[in-house]
Amino acid sequence: MNGLDRQLTYWDTAGAEKTFTHPVDPGWTTIMGREARILDYGCGYGRVIAELSRRGFSDVSGVDLSSALIARGHRLHPDLRLAVLESPPHLPYPPTSFDVVLLFAVLTCIPDDDAQRALIAELVRVLAPGGLLYISDMVLQDDERSRDRYAAYARRFGTPYGVFATDDGAVVRHHDIAGLYALLPEFDLMEERRISVVTMNGHPARAVQLLARKR
Repeated sequence: MNGLDRQLTYWDTAGAEKTFTHPVDPGWTTIMGREARILDYGCGYGRVIAELSRRGFSDVSGVDLSSALIARGHRLHPDLRLAVLESPPHLPYPPTSFDVVLLFAVLTCIPDDDAQRALIAELVRVLAPGGLLYISDMVLQDDERSRDRYAAYARRFGTPYGVFATDDGAVVRHHDIAGLYALLPEFDLMEERRISVVTMNGHPARAVQLLARKR
């Protein structure tokens, strides 16, 4: 991935102190099975897998490119398996290692189309046949400020529509829902839910969650 799709300096400094809020759907967790091998890709400080562990899931682990976020996770959840991802999107696991992969607010941190496709291909590799991919991410917002930022950034940098820079320096992407579907040709979509979230900078926003099964 190029620098824009990693932004490691940001996530090891300002980003390492953020609070992440995308919720876990309790109903969807029942589909996973308590013995499922679960990987949280881009786990941050381990918030989601800590919740799953509390719900009785026994085989959960997380990876993130930010050593600062992983260190925060170790302080908060010393019993969880959290590791720094050295060469994203490549994972240090053999094929079909997991039954479930979580991708919570990760695609928003990867502005480039090719980099997003490379990540999904790697997740396909490590997912077992019939495995689940649970995505939670940001959709295009319809307020004037957001539309102006999308248009200005696309004109200036030629990025996909929906990419913009936050006030504190992260470059992020909001998605057309059809674009998210297009990333998943090797999956069957099981469920979709539209949700409201609070962004890492404290703003209300619209998001979507997708549950898909690998063919």
